[in-house]
Amino acid sequence: MALQEHNYWLTTTELPKVESRLLPDRVDVAVIGAGYTGLSAARTLAKGGAKVAVLEAETVGWGASSRNGGMVLTGMKLGVNQLISMYGRELTQRMYAASLATIDCVEQIVREEAIDCDFSRCGHLEVACKQKHFDDYARQADVIAREFNHGIRVVQRNELHAEIGSNIYYGGMVDEVSAGLNPARYVAGLGRAAMRAGAEVFEHTRVQGLQRESSQREAGWKITTSRGALWAREVFVGTSGYTSKTTPALQKKLIPIGSFIITTEILPETLAHELSPRNRMIYDSKNYLYYYRLTPDRRILFGGRAAFFPETDRTIRKSAEILRHGMIDVYPQLRDAKIDYVWGGTLDFAFDIMPHAGQIDGMYYAVGYAGHGVAMATYQGQKIAELMSGDKPENPFIGIPFPGAPLGLYDGKPWFLPFAGMWYKFLDWVS
Repeated sequence: MALQEHNYWLTTTELPKVESRLLPDRVDVAVIGAGYTGLSAARTLAKGGAKVAVLEAETVGWGASSRNGGMVLTGMKLGVNQLISMYGRELTQRMYAASLATIDCVEQIVREEAIDCDFSRCGHLEVACKQKHFDDYARQADVIAREFNHGIRVVQRNELHAEIGSNIYYGGMVDEVSAGLNPARYVAGLGRAAMRAGAEVFEHTRVQGLQRESSQREAGWKITTSRGALWAREVFVGTSGYTSKTTPALQKKLIPIGSFIITTEILPETLAHELSPRNRMIYDSKNYLYYYRLTPDRRILFGGRAAFFPETDRTIRKSAEILRHGMIDVYPQLRDAKIDYVWGGTLDFAFDIMPHAGQIDGMYYAVGYAGHGVAMATYQGQKIAELMSGDKPENPFIGIPFPGAPLGLYDGKPWFLPFAGMWYKFLDWVS
């Protein structure tokens, strides 16, 4: 099979067929973005009786929600000791508890909506690229057990063969609570669930303008789109790495970063078992990291920040070769394995590498998942929807400082990404 520049996950499912229809004149809530965040919010809002319109510039799940590695991970991008230094123990405890609850949130939706997406609590494995990184694992595991009452198992180097068929790492750390799934099947199921609940989804409907405007003596928003205008009492923004100048206050706080993935041909069962004996979601300890796993049909999916810029034909082709070399460094057994698929997607990183949710300029939002979006995006969509419905859900990410670029030297176009890439490679070299 020749290498295809195509998202492998999309070959395993069909996305929902959305009927083209006229936009309604009025809705209770306009949700911008039909990925995990927006669809989770729409499902919750519609179940609560709200009239919801989901406005999607492309199609359901078109962005990172169908293009990621399908890793449903506990924790956050930053380490626990750094989080404690930033937010203190009490708030960090609440954040960590929320990160565990995100996995339960996904699992509950999968079960309630009968979504066939290969959800499995297979756990994740973080592997140490240097001895210094491994030495930090024991300290992290101790803090997590003591402060958060959550068990993580440290795996010594001489025991690592039971977890991974590679000898280049210095040890590992396993969290059994994490899960894996097929992201395209999951977002397709989430879309169908939102529509069953009563939310209306409008594809190829790019939001072009938002302005405050009252209607029938009620405060709200006039929303201009590529297919006409509508009025909404509230607006929820869940656009993540594809946030645009339509919401400039959010765009200036988010950095779109490309992440790229290759998948091999289907591997023999014995080789697949050798590479990942316990079928973990695996990622390494670098800033410029690799992440990888077995797919349900026994391919190795191997991804990473091969190019920081968002996906284009050029960055995808370049990334295929970079990732293949990285995969062979980890797994020399795959030197002769064919690469069947390569694709890219765009993640959103806040400047503090934290998730953020709440209100900005009068609009509700949830963004900033930094590679942990499958679980956190689903959870934040649900929690902000509950907040919009008048509840008071526990959500420790509301109200934390949401910094922009230093000196305001950023307008949403990430001109500094090549320098950031070099900086993180340097940090990996000296750490």
